[in-house]
Amino acid sequence: MNPRQLLILAIFIFSVTGLRAQDNDTNKLVQFSGVVVSADSLKPLPFTHIIITNTRRGTIADFFGFFSFVAEKGDLVEFSSVGYKKSYYKIPDSLSGQRYSLIQMMQTDTILLTETVIYPWPTPDQFKQAFLQTRPPEDDYDRAQKNLTLAEMKERAAEMPASSSMNYRNQIDLVTSRLYYAGQLPPNNLLNPIAWSQFIKAWQNGDFKRKDSNDNEYYYNEPLK
Repeated sequence: MNPRQLLILAIFIFSVTGLRAQDNDTNKLVQFSGVVVSADSLKPLPFTHIIITNTRRGTIADFFGFFSFVAEKGDLVEFSSVGYKKSYYKIPDSLSGQRYSLIQMMQTDTILLTETVIYPWPTPDQFKQAFLQTRPPEDDYDRAQKNLTLAEMKERAAEMPASSSMNYRNQIDLVTSRLYYAGQLPPNNLLNPIAWSQFIKAWQNGDFKRKDSNDNEYYYNEPLK
């Protein structure tokens, strides 16, 4: 045989060997699908972590506990979910088909945590300092003094004359109103039924009664119970 024939024969042999090896690798793959449920209630466990041990391949179950990914025959699959014990399942290596389904049940796991007391102060010394600096709650006398101060401020504010900025704002509003109604009659509330209803309501409530200027307004809060 000449060298050319030997080269063609070698290429043919290697091609057949590669196809057989690729076919064997393809036969090892399987579409692994299933549902993860709890063992006590058979409810789906959403977002369960499913991974092939000693590898980085795996998936996460959806909201209904369903999963599906490509694995190899004989792989050891690990199922883990928060609040449940880890479970394992080995895919049979004697499967004849390329699809395999599973209903994986997981047992609940009870975790006992030690008691933890959280304080807003890192050390007892800081707690002592904060406790000593705490102001005691106000009593009825303190609340009365504070309310009398508010009444006095309200009375002084009523007697305070208008400032320059307030006078300027009032004048600008007056000029704006005149420009707005220039060339036309301004509205007259004499025949406005809403204004008349407000007037009658204020008259019935006694808003137009003369008030004694010596009367002071006092406020008192009920004591806290």
